[in-house]
Amino acid sequence: MTYTPNEQRYDSMLYNRCGNSGLKLPAISLGLWNNFGGEDVFENQRKMLQKAFDLGITHFDLANNYGPPYGSAEENFGKILKKDFSSYRDELVISTKAGFDMWPGPYGNWGSKKYLIASLDQSLKRMGLDYVDIFYHHRPDPETPLEETMAALDLVVRQGKALYVGISNYDAETTQKAIAILKKQGTPFIIHQAAYSMLNRWVEDGLTDVLAKEGAGCIAFVPLAQGLLTDKYLGGIPSDSRAAKQYIRSLNEKDISTDIIEKVQKLNEVANERGQSLAQMALAWILQEKSVVSTLIGASKVKQIEENVKALEHASFTEVELSKIEEILK
Repeated sequence: MTYTPNEQRYDSMLYNRCGNSGLKLPAISLGLWNNFGGEDVFENQRKMLQKAFDLGITHFDLANNYGPPYGSAEENFGKILKKDFSSYRDELVISTKAGFDMWPGPYGNWGSKKYLIASLDQSLKRMGLDYVDIFYHHRPDPETPLEETMAALDLVVRQGKALYVGISNYDAETTQKAIAILKKQGTPFIIHQAAYSMLNRWVEDGLTDVLAKEGAGCIAFVPLAQGLLTDKYLGGIPSDSRAAKQYIRSLNEKDISTDIIEKVQKLNEVANERGQSLAQMALAWILQEKSVVSTLIGASKVKQIEENVKALEHASFTEVELSKIEEILK
């Protein structure tokens, strides 16, 4: 069946300018980290991407090793892009990344120019694209000179393989150095993708200040703490949850302590008082940070995307609510 997008898809979504650049991102973007790999149901992936676009989500975020297996999320996205979105490429912001392990040997990991250039070429081939809108270095490399890594980002822009570049998982000090190098090379740094949630606030310790000073934006990934900031874990660990999937390295049962559950339950009470779900409140809370231009959600079902976008219907907080949340998080 031919997919026809919702004609009102831009009416309700909020679009924020990414730092001092000309690029605007939807306040809620969709990440394909989980549930878009070769082990997941393809038709469900397709329905989620269609629904996201129908709701005004124009930004889809990938990385070379998303799956499993590695590369399969990009391959699946490429198939869906060709089938459903080929006429709408210019309405989409597509990003990918390289920096974690991708293929064996010394040239398939970290931040060398050889790895980053080769990885982007492979990503473009998997997705059937001539260029991506944003290409990120996925994590800092302690051995490769930062100048070389930033030179690789500069090169892909000059080659026309990426329109914009960014970094991910860099601390404040290294981010500042990376920005200075890119400025000297003549390729503006516009975005930092960082883990940020009510339960993980490391970006507030200097990084957001650097981004604000340099006119760059932050896109927050895992804003729902891999599902912890939803009602999914209030009564235990369901069998279909991320924590139950052993191949997901960043979240498992050991992460769900009694202290965390107690905080989540108290936050859920505040959300109920606001007339929101916990997930909706957690997303709205992230957007209170001035440097954050978008929250990067994940999903396993269409319904989750629909519910998360509703966070924008009630995105403001009273001082009392913010104080109550802060007290819980302490």
